Amino acid sequence: MQTTGTAPEQPADAESRRLELEERVAADPAAFRIMTGDRPTGALHLGHYFGTLANRVRLQRAGVELFVLVADYQVLTDRDIVENLAGHVEGLVADYLAAGVDPSTATIFRHSAAPALNQLMLPFLSLVSISELSRNPTVKDEIAGSRQAAVSGLMFTYPVHQAADILFCKANLVPVGRDQLPHQEITRTIARRFNERYAPVFPVPDALLSETPLLLGTDGRKMSKSRGNAIALSATEDETARLIRRAVTDEERHIAYDPGTRPEVSNLVLLAALCQGRDPHEVAEEIGSGGAAELKRTATEAVNEFLRPLRARRAELAADRAYLRDVLAEGDARANALAERTLTEVRAAMAT
Repeated sequence: MQTTGTAPEQPADAESRRLELEERVAADPAAFRIMTGDRPTGALHLGHYFGTLANRVRLQRAGVELFVLVADYQVLTDRDIVENLAGHVEGLVADYLAAGVDPSTATIFRHSAAPALNQLMLPFLSLVSISELSRNPTVKDEIAGSRQAAVSGLMFTYPVHQAADILFCKANLVPVGRDQLPHQEITRTIARRFNERYAPVFPVPDALLSETPLLLGTDGRKMSKSRGNAIALSATEDETARLIRRAVTDEERHIAYDPGTRPEVSNLVLLAALCQGRDPHEVAEEIGSGGAAELKRTATEAVNEFLRPLRARRAELAADRAYLRDVLAEGDARANALAERTLTEVRAAMAT
């Protein structure tokens, strides 16, 4: 089987592409359909919010059609058992709505409620090689951090399942972080190969990179729910203060924003700046020789002030479980109907 033949995108190229896509969206938002989502393995955190969630809300408000997947089947990707799945699913929906996703126009749905979506994996798996999947750096990273006793087939084929997630609704725009670009390229490859081999059924979706730099966890590693280094959107103010107090910094007293040489300090500066809507260099200059203690105080105050209204809204939503279930039921019905239509179209294309 042919390889993708796509060279890694360079930072300048990626930024140019992002700006081009943003211009196209601004000119005609109704021409775009976004597919995005998360695994219900715990509460969403600030990395999710600034990395993708705020972008979803912005694009939806601009007039882009939005599909949001609660990827309950993919919880098993990197763990052997599912714990408190129903509670995590409802919590995820509460996070979405509290952050501003509008369920009257967005389709919020679950894998388990869209069987036709999952059936797309079979033809899609025939369009990629084992070597292509094994080279995927995102899969390698997830395998390294897996909670499984051994790597499962679901873990290995995770990018193909994501392709089914994106293509079932014929999404043509996918907001992603830079670490998700290899997954996105597999989706693009599958769409192209299906169209060439059978019939032009699928758009080849574009990845819309966030302009927000990657937020690290409080231990200096990638922010992750499973690593205990993330500030959940639903965390209390005291919990937030404790997490930030434990955050890794360095021995230099003067605070500067320099992600290349001082990543941990710069991460806290960036966190405060994002929450305050300011330039991180300005925040760092203001703290100056105040040291790590002043930096952590600034970051704590900024985060708690920023999240206060979102947390209040989330608490209201979490208390109304019937409403959260209604939102899911409506989204499940819409998504499954669309998945059935796409699967019918795929079967017809493959039969000719």
